[in-house]
Formats: sequence, C-alpha cells, structure tokens
Amino acid sequence: MSKGLSLWFAVSSIMLLLLCAIAISHSAWLAVLLGVLGVANIGWGFVIKAKRERRSSNYPA
Repeated sequence: MSKGLSLWFAVSSIMLLLLCAIAISHSAWLAVLLGVLGVANIGWGFVIKAKRERRSSNYPA
C-alpha cells in the first residue's frame, strides 16, 4: 500500500475514534456508531492492503 493511502487510513481512523471518545459524553448511540465506523475503517484498510499485495504477487489467484 502506498504511503499516502496508509496515512489516509491512519488519520481517518484516529479521527473517527477520537470523535467516538468525545461523543461518549454526549450520546451513547453516536459513540457506538462512530466506534463501529472507526473499526470498519481500520478493517477496510487491511482489506485494501491484502488485495494490493495479492495483485502484486507473482502467485496465481
């Protein structure tokens, strides 16, 4: 994965989880939603990384 894309996933995940931490004092539902979005964003980053590595490998799919 390129450095720019890695940086994007890192920063966006940190922002979502930071907003989740702030939202805990305001609304439980918003905090849960932001927490799920943050974890999904992290997982999506791993999925994209795996797809790019599989595509760049020399092994047939």
